[in-house]
Amino acid sequence: MTKKDIILKVSDETNLKQIDVKKVVQKTFDCIVEALVRGEKIELRNFGVFKIKQRKSRTGRNPRTGQIVPVPPRKVVIFKSGLEMKKKVT
Repeated sequence: MTKKDIILKVSDETNLKQIDVKKVVQKTFDCIVEALVRGEKIELRNFGVFKIKQRKSRTGRNPRTGQIVPVPPRKVVIFKSGLEMKKKVT
């Protein structure tokens, strides 16, 4: 499912214009990204939690050449699904 599919579904079910739904969906995603950039945790009840995790530096290997290369530390986004989502998906 793409963002466009979500917009179409919400628009059909709420009788709102697609352009208005698109603005709301995009602004929601923008707010989530902005909060993650600030290092905040996003908790959406019954859906899940987005948070930033710091990965340590490590040594990796180039699979093509086999050469050992250093991998620098970096931040990654982690998502943990909520209880309601777990129940419905499983």
